[in-house]
Amino acid sequence: MSDKPLMPKATAVWLVDNTALTFRQIGEFCGLHELEVKGIADGEVAQGIKGLDPIAAGQLTREEIARGEADPNYRLKLAKPKADIPPAKARKGPKYTPLSRRQDRPDAIAWLLRNHPELSDSQIMKLVGTTKPTIQSIRERTHWNISNITPRDPVTLGLCSQTELDEAVKKAAAREAKRRAKEGIAEPEETLKSPQETVGGLTHSTPEKPKEEADPFAGMGAPAPAAEEDDIPDADAVFARLKDLKKDE
Repeated sequence: MSDKPLMPKATAVWLVDNTALTFRQIGEFCGLHELEVKGIADGEVAQGIKGLDPIAAGQLTREEIARGEADPNYRLKLAKPKADIPPAKARKGPKYTPLSRRQDRPDAIAWLLRNHPELSDSQIMKLVGTTKPTIQSIRERTHWNISNITPRDPVTLGLCSQTELDEAVKKAAAREAKRRAKEGIAEPEETLKSPQETVGGLTHSTPEKPKEEADPFAGMGAPAPAAEEDDIPDADAVFARLKDLKKDE
């Protein structure tokens, strides 16, 4: 709870007009500078602001004002509320998504389901701001617009930050590791090597050439083999042969 009254300038206006408190006392109570309170009294500051009665608002008592008027060095204390109001708890639910981004949520859900299947539905709901039926319909491919859904990164779409996504993936990985350890399932072997191993392998050994794989489309629509030079007839011989044919006719 703040130790200053609500609407401090309006409260200062009322105290200047209705009490004999010093400018310093009013300034300390309202969180204002002493010269600013003097400006209020001179009509140079807070013009047009209507005074707020702190007694009616429950922020100050008449006894406290009387103590301050009797002792110029006394510091006014804010009155305690009559009822303790607990602080409002953050409401749990789907994350709010702006209207301009809501049509991108199915694409983001599809991306998360494809690239991070370890994420739970509640984590996806928190990241994207969607509902569980929507996630289920996209997972089962029963969404009404499934033919037009294209998986896209939610960070790129602006639906969540990279930090939020990394944190969710980290928690999901820890949960999955705990489940595997509890059920006695071996951890999957790592398929990616560290940069040091990759660089070291390149400097100490020469990678083998990949074996040539048979082309499944070989022979389909391939051009005919070029004729050998010996098979190409001589032009003079062809013309001589044509002349002989004409003489025979």
